Amino acid sequence: MNSSPDPAPTPASLADRSARKSAEPTTGSDARSWGRVAEDGTVYVRTADGERQVGQWLGGDPAEGLEFFARKYDALVFEVDLLEKRVRSGAVSPDDATGSLKQVRATVAETQAVGDLDALDRRLAAVEELIGRQREKRKADRARRLSQAQQEKERIASEAERLAEGNDWRAGADRLRALLDEWKALPRLEKSADDALWRRFSSARTTYTRRRKAHFSELNEKREGARAIKEKLVKEAEALSSSTDWGPTAGAYRELMRRWKEAGPAPKGIDDQLWQRFRAAQDVFFGARDAANAATEAEFVTNAEKKEQLLVEAEALLPVTDLAAAKSAFRDIAERWDAAGKVPRDRMKELEGRIRKVEQAIRAVEDEAWRRSNPEARARAADTVAQLEASIADLEAKRDKAAAAGNDRKAAEHAAAIEARQSWLTEARKALEEFSA
Repeated sequence: MNSSPDPAPTPASLADRSARKSAEPTTGSDARSWGRVAEDGTVYVRTADGERQVGQWLGGDPAEGLEFFARKYDALVFEVDLLEKRVRSGAVSPDDATGSLKQVRATVAETQAVGDLDALDRRLAAVEELIGRQREKRKADRARRLSQAQQEKERIASEAERLAEGNDWRAGADRLRALLDEWKALPRLEKSADDALWRRFSSARTTYTRRRKAHFSELNEKREGARAIKEKLVKEAEALSSSTDWGPTAGAYRELMRRWKEAGPAPKGIDDQLWQRFRAAQDVFFGARDAANAATEAEFVTNAEKKEQLLVEAEALLPVTDLAAAKSAFRDIAERWDAAGKVPRDRMKELEGRIRKVEQAIRAVEDEAWRRSNPEARARAADTVAQLEASIADLEAKRDKAAAAGNDRKAAEHAAAIEARQSWLTEARKALEEFSA
């Protein structure tokens, strides 16, 4: 065996060889490049700082000795490879990765092996840098998550405070439970900040719960009061159910319904039971009233038929030829009309209109006869004619006198006045003639 050391590799060849050795096992030729076995059996490995003793190979082929120490190096390469993969995958936390790195470094430093140990150191240094970057990234990620968590917790606390001031007792309680679940899913903040926000959130929940309990307690009191009122109303309704005084009793039921609505709700199950009793009492009364109204309506239909027959008699009196006979016959028809009774509401206007029309026609004939036989009215008409004739005669004399005096303007004024009075006289004479007819 040649005991003289092989030439030391250059930095460039070390870097290149390190890159290759990081992925491939160390072969026999590689072992010879990175180490040697001295004549006394001492095994050396070459590094950037020079040769370093790594063990003894006493007896046997030196090449086999180098291969033996090279296999130890391959085991170190495997451990470094495994560490790199675990760190790069993010499968371990930076703290756990740092512990593993420390163990691998110790193994590399302690293991007696021949190979590019400097390359392993560089790879381990690169892993250390990667762990540092991952630690910083995790630190930044955590800071970002905590910042987001703080914003979320502030939002939750603010929303809870708004809910605590509101009166949405059903949806508000559901929302507060959902907010609590959201809070539990968020990471804890720095203690003082987390505690302060939790106090806000917890205080809002307590305030809301206290107000909600007070609301439902007051509501229960009101419902018990409504229960007492409605029980009384039910008894009143049941007492009225057998009444046949249809109009006033129907009004009484409307008043009971108004008071029922004002009372508000009683406890749920009891409220339904009381309403069923109240409604049943109403149904009894209004059912009896409807049956009575149906019988009355049938009677009204019969009455309408009677009045239609009377209308045939009454309308046959027109036109009036004998006033006295017409008046006597109509009085008899009117008496039978009143005795016939009420008719359906939708027939009243039609039937009453027809009988009134006959009555008005007879009354008009009677009024005309009276007007013509009225001596006072005839005297007034005769006096009007006489006054107009005297006025016209006077105006004619004045007209002739003015014309004789040559006063044409005055004569024209008298002539116009005469013409106007002549038209009045014509109408007055017609009126007087009517009294003479």
